[in-house]
Amino acid sequence: MNNSCVISSLLDNDFYKFTMQNAVLKLFPSAKAKYKFINRGKHLFPKNFSNILKENINEMANLKLSSEERNYLEKYCPYLDTTYLDFLNKYKFNPNEVNIHQYGQNIFMEIEGLWHRTILWEVPILAIISELYYKLTGTKTNRISDDIIKIITKNKINKYKNLKVKVGEYGTRRRFSYKVQKLVLKILIENGNKFFIGSSNVHFSHIFSTIPLGTKGHEWIMFHAAKYGFKIADKIAMKNWLYIYSGNLDIALSDTYTSYIFFKNFNKKLSNIFSGIRHDSGDPISFIKKAINHYEKFGINPKKKKIVFSDNLDPYKVEYISSFCKNKINSCFGIGTNFTNDVGLPIMNIVIKMIKTSFKKKWISVVKLSNIEKKSTGEKNMIFLAKKILHL
Repeated sequence: MNNSCVISSLLDNDFYKFTMQNAVLKLFPSAKAKYKFINRGKHLFPKNFSNILKENINEMANLKLSSEERNYLEKYCPYLDTTYLDFLNKYKFNPNEVNIHQYGQNIFMEIEGLWHRTILWEVPILAIISELYYKLTGTKTNRISDDIIKIITKNKINKYKNLKVKVGEYGTRRRFSYKVQKLVLKILIENGNKFFIGSSNVHFSHIFSTIPLGTKGHEWIMFHAAKYGFKIADKIAMKNWLYIYSGNLDIALSDTYTSYIFFKNFNKKLSNIFSGIRHDSGDPISFIKKAINHYEKFGINPKKKKIVFSDNLDPYKVEYISSFCKNKINSCFGIGTNFTNDVGLPIMNIVIKMIKTSFKKKWISVVKLSNIEKKSTGEKNMIFLAKKILHL
């Protein structure tokens, strides 16, 4: 694979980006967004890295939805309506929305434009950065062989089968490479039986004829906080989601402004309608207890609900969490880099987060608080203000 084709399909992206794009188009078509690259792992990038990254991003302007890909979406994702698919048919990435600079060994990047356009950049850009980093730093040659990756992946899925837990693959954004992700998925599908439930990557879901996994991300709720206020962001974001998807894609995201605030917004009606909740930060056992108490308070049987766990998982964490959930509440697990970047090298810790939004010609800073401090994002003064308003 040469430097200019890490991303070869418009659908090489997480499914929740498309579901959110559809909702944004319908409800907030004129809203704008700014995103920022955050190098949490303080990785040092080699000389000329930004130029090769720009080449890749420029190449993405040539991607377009094929008729075969559209047919796949119509068949496997019926809740994405014709209006949206017509939009996606005409959609083209615009590299002018992405601003990249390199100073020494540090990369700085911001993305800016209409929210419904810029929403698709995050995941493929992170995948490009990750793949190029291993390639250009020379560490790629030190990775374990494909044969060993096959054995490791097979052992993992066998362990999940023995535990009788359902797992999905969520690892596009920090994969070692396109090739490794495809290899891992092939092993998971061949060996997973009913316990491997699919991938969040729409392109690979198309290749393997499976239903893509995902609903919405934190930015959906962060935007609602900027527009409607921190206290009711979760509730309005959920109601707007139901308006677009009528009870499909019905997993609620629970930690944008801490789970404490989420459960305050998650009233009896919403708790009944949504089939479950996603845990993405903080102590999972404490969260399970809170979720069960919450459902029981409303007279809802927790055994008819589920928690989707997606916070930095590996086989040991999955065993620990699933055993605690047993006979109390249903569980399933979205596993990211432990599937797609377990190649014997240090894993990158990089993210791209929405930092500002604009819906009345004025930019407003957005924040995510999360259940743990290190996963919070946004300007310090805005984080302070959010915590003050929410009495956290």
